[in-house]
Amino acid sequence: MTLPEDHTADVVPLDKHRRAAAGDDTPGGEVVPAPDTAAPDTVQARPADHAQDDVIEGRIVRYKQPVKPRPVLPVWLTDSRERDQAIRWAIRYYGHEAAWQAVRVPRYAVRVALWAPRGAFRSVRWWAGWVFDTEARELRAKAVQGGDASAYLALAKQRNDRVRTRLQVSGGIAGAAVVAAGTACVLWPAAPYVLALAALLTLAYVGRPIDRAIIDRARITEGAAPKLTPSMVVKALGALGNAEINKALSSGGDGITFAADPTRDGPGWRADVDLPLGVTVGDIVAKRERLASGLRRNLGCVWPLPDPDAHEGRLVLWVGDQPLRKLRMPRWPLAEQGAADVFKPVPFGVNHLGRPVEVTLMFSNALIGAMPRIGKTFSLRVLLLGVSLDPSVEMRVFELKGTGDLAPLAKVAHHYASGLSDEAIRACRDSLVELAADLEPRADKLRKLPPSICPENKITRQIADRRDLGLHPVVIAIDECQNLFQHPEYGEDAAKAAETLIRVGPAMGVMLMLATQRPDKTAIPTAVSSLAGTRFCLRVMGQTENDMILGTSMYKNGVRATTFTRSDLGIGYLVGEADDPQIVRTYYIDNPGADVITDRARQLREAAGTLTGVAAGEVEAIQTTETLVDHALAAFRPGEDALWSEHLVRRLAEAHPDLYGDWSPVDLGNALKAAGVERRQLERVDPATGKRVNRRGVDRTALEEAARKRP
Repeated sequence: MTLPEDHTADVVPLDKHRRAAAGDDTPGGEVVPAPDTAAPDTVQARPADHAQDDVIEGRIVRYKQPVKPRPVLPVWLTDSRERDQAIRWAIRYYGHEAAWQAVRVPRYAVRVALWAPRGAFRSVRWWAGWVFDTEARELRAKAVQGGDASAYLALAKQRNDRVRTRLQVSGGIAGAAVVAAGTACVLWPAAPYVLALAALLTLAYVGRPIDRAIIDRARITEGAAPKLTPSMVVKALGALGNAEINKALSSGGDGITFAADPTRDGPGWRADVDLPLGVTVGDIVAKRERLASGLRRNLGCVWPLPDPDAHEGRLVLWVGDQPLRKLRMPRWPLAEQGAADVFKPVPFGVNHLGRPVEVTLMFSNALIGAMPRIGKTFSLRVLLLGVSLDPSVEMRVFELKGTGDLAPLAKVAHHYASGLSDEAIRACRDSLVELAADLEPRADKLRKLPPSICPENKITRQIADRRDLGLHPVVIAIDECQNLFQHPEYGEDAAKAAETLIRVGPAMGVMLMLATQRPDKTAIPTAVSSLAGTRFCLRVMGQTENDMILGTSMYKNGVRATTFTRSDLGIGYLVGEADDPQIVRTYYIDNPGADVITDRARQLREAAGTLTGVAAGEVEAIQTTETLVDHALAAFRPGEDALWSEHLVRRLAEAHPDLYGDWSPVDLGNALKAAGVERRQLERVDPATGKRVNRRGVDRTALEEAARKRP
């Protein structure tokens, strides 16, 4: 057996241990023989959670807790970006404190002026009572009333002794204070003012009302979090209602301990907490809302995370200055200049600490899942824009919901289709089948390359740049892929081709990116979803959806995208890029910004001579993009000439849940106004009550007129 480097143990002979336990450590003491086995040279230390003595092969092993050295200097001192964040936080926090107190100096001066005389009176009264022993006055009075002369004389003598001693002490202290003050005034001209101010403040403090303070507590500006303290964390954990935590705190046994003091970490505070025995990080994550309430912080500021390098009860609690959704996002690093390399990480977003997060696309398939309108397509677009800036990559983009969110990529795509039409879905199926059939020829080409070009039977940057070899990287992205795999005619063939691609494709340089709002086995075949190496899950509603995107047992282990709120747009868990799951907020790139980026990407491809297919005009792009006006017209039933907004938005949500699933009548009204359609007041019979009601709605004729005016 061997001892891990971070564990230590003292090995003691068993007979000596037994003699010591019996109180006899002399050679003549009674010894209980140990088992007749060879003593081991080394022992296996048990985990730190169970650091008690053990008997192994006839010897006592006293286990010691493993010790992990902490960095000599904190991160914010060694990293310039962290240092800048810490300085900005300190300026904002303490600057606000100073400004708040400075403008209230006149108020504080009035309080001191009013309370100092009362404090002086209280001080003199207390001093006189102490010096002249007023606390024993009642006893002396009772002795007089009872005629007990001996008791009175004893009390009077004791009182005189106390008064004499206390007067001497008071005089000594007063004399020392006068000498010290005089010396200070001689050595420091400002001393009289400082001493006078200190005396006034002290007297005002003594004379203040019991429920008031001289100096008010500064109101912290929005986004400036108070310092995280151990007591604050313990109180918040104790408010979760967890039986084991409450038991540990009440018994005073193995309660909540801290592996390290809470410290500043990025734009927030970090605490490494060892939870009571039997409590896991998943138990805390499940009650994140209550934890945020206990910490008195916004839910978007509180991120309880597991520590994969420690035990299941080690909680890494990070509390941000402001919610992640309000964090000032930097521009995408490649938004204005530069090219990308799919063999290297591509910028994707920032984590909860505000630090950049990158994703390596080569040799990995990607799966993105979320509820409608949470940022799924925008997240996919960030990755695809990164791919577009590598001119060696052949892109095939299929946006199967018809909104045109990925339309800018048609400028650089070999294949491009948008819409829910059978034509678009068939084109996507055909592209998948084509790529799956090309895997074997690619493998043959790769195998036949000489070792001087391909020493490890693996596609390299040099091989990818040589178009004549036919081994350039290929990325095929399918947004709303459930519309493909659930298609009654093309779904089965597409699923078979996708399974082949996701299993073999990355080794041949063919990567598959899938995005869906319905991560179940009918939306994405299990054989496909289970092999995605890079996974990004934004807000979902349940454990099943969470684990289907992020992987089995992720929910149990505390990685729960169900804790994100509707406001957490573009925020999700990224799994597969780093050793541990990461909370990431993706960069925001709108359609105009994407247009600018793809213009630059097209120029790079023109210079490299890699424009093909749709981008080169060799293949027709399939675009059946429908607008809100089209969808609204389709929602009208025969004979209907107008609809209330709430009825129309309900029908739109039923027909296109990915587009209008969480729209309100106000959202609909704003969108229709932007499309040139004005709502008006409609008097109709309410089916629920049978009464005529006047509400805002839309005329069919107004929609038809807007459709005719479209270019």
